[in-house]
Amino acid sequence: MDNPEAPINTVRMEHESDILIIGGGLNGPALALALADQGFCVKIIDALPANARASDDFDGRSYALALASQRLLAALGLWDHLCDNSQPILEVKVTDGRAGEGPAPFMLHMHHGEIEEGPLGYMLEDRFLYRALADAIAAHPAITLISGRTVTDQETDATGATITLDCGEQHCARLLAGCDGRRSGTAQRAGIRRQGHDYGQTALVCAIEHETPHNGIAHQFFMPSGPLAILPLPGRRTSIVWSTTTEEATRINALPDAGYLEVLKPRFGSFLGTIRLAGKRFTYPLDLTLAERYVVPRVALVGDAAHGVHPIAGQGLNLGLRDVAALAEVLTEARRRGEDFASLSVLERYQRWRRFDSTVLALGMDTVNMLFSNDNSLLRLGRDLGLGLVNALPALKRRFIREAAGLAGDLPRLMQGRPI
Repeated sequence: MDNPEAPINTVRMEHESDILIIGGGLNGPALALALADQGFCVKIIDALPANARASDDFDGRSYALALASQRLLAALGLWDHLCDNSQPILEVKVTDGRAGEGPAPFMLHMHHGEIEEGPLGYMLEDRFLYRALADAIAAHPAITLISGRTVTDQETDATGATITLDCGEQHCARLLAGCDGRRSGTAQRAGIRRQGHDYGQTALVCAIEHETPHNGIAHQFFMPSGPLAILPLPGRRTSIVWSTTTEEATRINALPDAGYLEVLKPRFGSFLGTIRLAGKRFTYPLDLTLAERYVVPRVALVGDAAHGVHPIAGQGLNLGLRDVAALAEVLTEARRRGEDFASLSVLERYQRWRRFDSTVLALGMDTVNMLFSNDNSLLRLGRDLGLGLVNALPALKRRFIREAAGLAGDLPRLMQGRPI
């Protein structure tokens, strides 16, 4: 790890790395590992100080990893360090209803036994996933991490990209990968425009402890103000992601813990017995933001930098990891063929692979949120009958299950658990 107190070096080194990754969250380190394992020299620039993201304490933040994402982590050599702290998702129940009235009579019930591959996915806490990634990149000789520095400028030419940090240092590589989130500075500096809209919703995120086992069952409960996801964690803990109007979320989040629970209980129900808050509470404003391009000369966008989506079904990180796997595969195969792996013609292969798929999924979740986040009686009847119909048709339901597990479509090798 570079020392931020070291003397500033403003001398440009020609292509000191193969790839510069901007963003040290989850997608950035995952991409670095996937590329470094294929012999690329990689440098990560993380705006946060070293260990600022790491925590050994439970805080409730977690991710629903699709089965394909778990396979990628296994292919990168990380899953053996994560499996003991994960919770398999064995069933998913999707219902519609109102707070305090319980779910509608029709539902979509997905069971892992309806596919051959295994669990539908896994729940994994942020602290474990980030720590595994951080330890792996720290141990990899082909990866350099610069923490606590922001990018103030970037330039590209026919051979590569140069970034300037807030301390004045310059770093050069043949390719710049933006993994820096929905407000991606990499995309802005590259002149990539975005489209989208604000949902007028905010996600209330927390974890609870409960007296009754969850049995590995995840629930998606659609209410007029927004969906409530109830996601199983190891032991008798459950992650809550509740999307509601921003006005209501602001009011609820201002309540003390006891008041917060009193608002949650009628929406949550009593199926897990007595509940209490565990860990911290978080809020996240929700919007849809799609980059008009994923690539320009010498620059590629990954994850939320390319597509910020609604948290319905927890697909945000899964989409990002699929980008990681696709970009790593495209670059690796190009270099094996002797091509300039960072050329626009190569990068456009990545864009063709990922842009349509992720845009369709993002707009699909946008439509689902629009159809379900209302109390129109005709729409309620139609969507309830729709859930019941899908549940009654085995072939159609199996297709939904495979989509949820991340097994559908043109999967990159890493998402299949195979080496590139």
